[in-house]
Amino acid sequence: MQAQIKDLSVLFLVVLIVAMLVIPLPTWLLSVLIIINISLALLVLLTAMNTKEPLEFSIFPSLLLVLTLFRLGLNVSTTRSILSKGEAGGVVETFGTFVVGGDVVVGFVVFLILVIIQFVVITKGAERVSEVAARFTLDAMPGKQMSIDADLNAGMISEQEARKRREKVAQEADFYGAMDGASKFVKGDAIAGIIIVVINMLFGMVIGVVEQGMEMAEAAKRYTLLTVGDGIVSQIPALLISTATGIIVTRAASDSNLSGDIMRQLFAFPKMLYVTAGTIFLLGLFTPINDLLTMPIAGLLALGGYRFIERQKQEEAALAAPEEEAAAADELKSPESVIQLLHIDPIEFEFGYALIPLADANQGGDLLDRIVMIRRQLALELGIVIPVVRIRDNIQLQPNEYRIKVKGEEVARGELLLDHYLAMSPGVDDDSIDGIDTIEPAFGLPAKWISETVKDRAEMLGYTVVDPPSVVSTHLTEVLKAHAHELLGRQETKQLIDHLKESYPVLVDDVTPNPLSVGDVQKVLAKLLKEKVSIRNLPLIFEALADFARLTSDTDLLTEYVRQALARQITSQYAVPGEPLRVITLSGRAEKTIADAVQQTEHGRYLALEPARAQAFVEAVAAALERYPFAGQTPILLCSPAVRMYVRQLTERHFPTVPVLSYNELEADVEVQSVGMVEIE
Repeated sequence: MQAQIKDLSVLFLVVLIVAMLVIPLPTWLLSVLIIINISLALLVLLTAMNTKEPLEFSIFPSLLLVLTLFRLGLNVSTTRSILSKGEAGGVVETFGTFVVGGDVVVGFVVFLILVIIQFVVITKGAERVSEVAARFTLDAMPGKQMSIDADLNAGMISEQEARKRREKVAQEADFYGAMDGASKFVKGDAIAGIIIVVINMLFGMVIGVVEQGMEMAEAAKRYTLLTVGDGIVSQIPALLISTATGIIVTRAASDSNLSGDIMRQLFAFPKMLYVTAGTIFLLGLFTPINDLLTMPIAGLLALGGYRFIERQKQEEAALAAPEEEAAAADELKSPESVIQLLHIDPIEFEFGYALIPLADANQGGDLLDRIVMIRRQLALELGIVIPVVRIRDNIQLQPNEYRIKVKGEEVARGELLLDHYLAMSPGVDDDSIDGIDTIEPAFGLPAKWISETVKDRAEMLGYTVVDPPSVVSTHLTEVLKAHAHELLGRQETKQLIDHLKESYPVLVDDVTPNPLSVGDVQKVLAKLLKEKVSIRNLPLIFEALADFARLTSDTDLLTEYVRQALARQITSQYAVPGEPLRVITLSGRAEKTIADAVQQTEHGRYLALEPARAQAFVEAVAAALERYPFAGQTPILLCSPAVRMYVRQLTERHFPTVPVLSYNELEADVEVQSVGMVEIE
């Protein structure tokens, strides 16, 4: 009911505006509407002063148009009443006689001053500010959107927060664009006020002399007073609305309203009140200005400065006392004073002082942007959200050295020469390429640091030439891939499950918390990541878990079932379209030896292979890999599903980069070509 009343009140105002344009209104009603007009203008001004940011008063452009139309409708009605009846109500007559003292010249001058202030000063400035604000807001939109995307990719904000920020950016652009147009209405209103006053004065005197038989002087005085009164009555609300327009478009982001900002910022430096007081005191002392005027003002300014300084001291003391007491209590009594020291960042990138330009955007460094892209790339490739990488300099490292830590422990280290390029040989080194011999950190290939003068020649000779930022970003990417399974804990797994539940609630409920806990799901996902199998297709993984979790709770077996469900993904990961999949197989004797060594206990299965046989198997795999005939290609071990995970256990320490697949993990239409066999006696 209240909403309907609000809607009807606005509609009634619009209908009333139309009525004022075509229907003569009684003078008492005009007086009421004039007072309402002044009240609305004052309310708009006070609301504009109390907003913290422009979007809190987003309806202002439309409201400005309605109020301008309302004021112009009033001008039409009062003009009709003045010219037809020689009166326009008590309010207009009061402004024409009491406010300006009944003096025509004084009233006209006051009216002109109001028009000049509104048109030349406030309206013109507000129009320019609106135009510039709209232009800069639209120009800044792409940068703001990119900043929001960067914060989202870095994990600093959630998807919901990002959506809110994007909506706010769009609303700001729409608001300032609307304000740019709405300010033109204020300008037009000021011009219309001047024209209406001139029309009222000229035609009023003509009507008074010709139709009502007044003397020229009497007609001029009568109609000029009414016209000036009507002009001042309309210009005061117009001036308030123009001021509100200027306040809205000049408001910057703040934590308080305009009054709070003025009091806090204008008197932020109380000592300046002493300077101002001294200036006013000297002005009265060395000029003919009366001392009785300057001395009290100087005294009030000095007193105000003293009071503000004392208040600042009290506030600082009140803030400092609890902090000091809390710090002392933490230091002496509570273990929370050192609890922050226990925090370990999931991923840390530390570098020596010579590599600071790598991360400093002011020096052209783009490491932060590259890390954002790495996190996005790994999310697409592996289906895991990598935590935020903590970047810091470390004076304990060599100047050109960097290291990567995972959960507080160093996992990789490298060295960069920022003024050189890393050149990797195509296979045959060229003696004309001089450089500093080194090892490419990501893949351990022999390489050289070369200067920019020989960069072009090295590329012509077939060398792969990479700049230092690309070297470190590639190294970081490979390290994060290798340790992705360590970065996926129960908390991260719970976030993935919650995200999946938004689209597949029944599937998630069928898997967790019964029969599998979050920890069980985390173990399966971590085992997949450890062997470079992407977990992005989480719905398919959960389908497999839902099918087999009630048959076994062994996470090793569940991982094998999931791998078989992901056969198409695994096949496309290693097979090249149009070419056979070249593999190294296990002989029947080798598979039987491993299968016979599998022991079954109440806690699950484990491999109990004799150390001598295990060593023989590893040596056989190494021999088969050495005989692998295709250089540059990653060899693949292929075995039966029953022994795949045990073969992986035997080989992962010695050959961590060699994938081990089972027959059930390959699509039926893929062509498999055996280029070697592992045989043990």
